Amino acid sequence: MLSSWLLRSSCRVLFASRAYSNVATASSAKLQELALEEKCILVNDRDQYTGHASKRDCHRVDPEGNIRLHRAFSVFLFNSAGDMLLQRRSVHKITFPDCYTNACCSHPLYDIEGEREELNALGIRRAAQRRLNYELGIPMAQARPENFHYLTRIHYADRGDGTWGEHEIDYILFLQKDVDLKPNDSEVSEVRYIPRKGLNDTIANLDAPLTPWFRLILQHRLPLWWDNLHLLDSYENHKKIERF
Repeated sequence: MLSSWLLRSSCRVLFASRAYSNVATASSAKLQELALEEKCILVNDRDQYTGHASKRDCHRVDPEGNIRLHRAFSVFLFNSAGDMLLQRRSVHKITFPDCYTNACCSHPLYDIEGEREELNALGIRRAAQRRLNYELGIPMAQARPENFHYLTRIHYADRGDGTWGEHEIDYILFLQKDVDLKPNDSEVSEVRYIPRKGLNDTIANLDAPLTPWFRLILQHRLPLWWDNLHLLDSYENHKKIERF
């Protein structure tokens, strides 16, 4: 009798766990679908405003292989010891799901007036604060706009899976600060801090690919910037948009 009761109890727990997992998966997928209606800021190749379009329209690869150019940002987060936060994107992400990348990558939104502010990249910094809070649960007070170090802009494109891709003027922001983390499961599946000396070994042993923007920055700039966290003013480039 006892073993029969235990079997029934185990089955109920298993079914409940599966039901919860299915609900969580459906909820994450719904959130990602809703996010596609957010409005991104369209720009030309000189980063001049040209209009706005939904995130869906900005990431769709058209039949000719083109993707609409829009503003984005990439945050590189370091703790006080100089270790860098690496995140693994959720499997539910529309673009580049289940890929490793830097701490936070997203877009300023046209519908949020303050994120359209261009002077000193203030709108970008505000967007970064919002997304760090949403994706990683970092309290807003721990990542204020003035805390971000704006380094440069990078123009890149990647057709992804042929349906969803990226074409962005990507603002590079550095933030060195000890912060509290509470990752959002619908956005992030894993976070870890890695030391500078362990960068190459960590990247070589990851069991998932890198996002294209992170791979590009890692190849061309990240080691130099990381080695000079306290001298970043010397590496600012706000006039020229970099292309590799």
